Amino acid sequence: MARFNMIEQQIRPWEVLDAAVLELLRQVPREAFVSESQRGLAFADLNLPIGYGETMWQPKIEARILQALAPTTSDRVLEVGTGSGYLTALLASCSDHVTSIEIHSDFIALATQRLRAQNISNVRLVEGDGALGWPSSKPWDIVVLTGSVPTIPSAYRDILASGGRLAAVVGREPVMEAMLYVYQGEDAWSARSLFDTVLRPLVNAEPPDAFVF
Repeated sequence: MARFNMIEQQIRPWEVLDAAVLELLRQVPREAFVSESQRGLAFADLNLPIGYGETMWQPKIEARILQALAPTTSDRVLEVGTGSGYLTALLASCSDHVTSIEIHSDFIALATQRLRAQNISNVRLVEGDGALGWPSSKPWDIVVLTGSVPTIPSAYRDILASGGRLAAVVGREPVMEAMLYVYQGEDAWSARSLFDTVLRPLVNAEPPDAFVF
């Protein structure tokens, strides 16, 4: 019932109407990605603390970002900030493969256990700092930053495939926007504002230079 209410009272009213996204939220158990003491709050409309001052996104934000990114079963996904592992699980459940970078080793250990318990195996968790970009020999179809950045790090323009999507919360308190950027090839980009929010910055998210879309 709590899951049903989360979808019907929080997520649908936030313009998340994609049937595949809603079904994914029914199928991937959010309560399996929180601590035992937080099970009663797993479906609440709030940012759950997970340690180190970090939080798990509100369900409606996870859903809205997932809908905007529209992952497909052929997409390679780069997630910066594994956190609880729940968004990782959602992305992995509708894409080819997810590489998730996390600066806190404790989070990686917990997320590994949680993903295994759900039989999600198309994920690679990497300890590291992706705040300013992530070196890669192959382009990514999707990049999602789970903490805010003042501006998009310039390195990310070089690792998206043509048609690739990047979701990030951009700005500084008190003004931040969740943005979707799409690389259209040959240095052409589109940008769309999804919603206003305030999100804790990624650790070390102060780029020395930035690419302006």
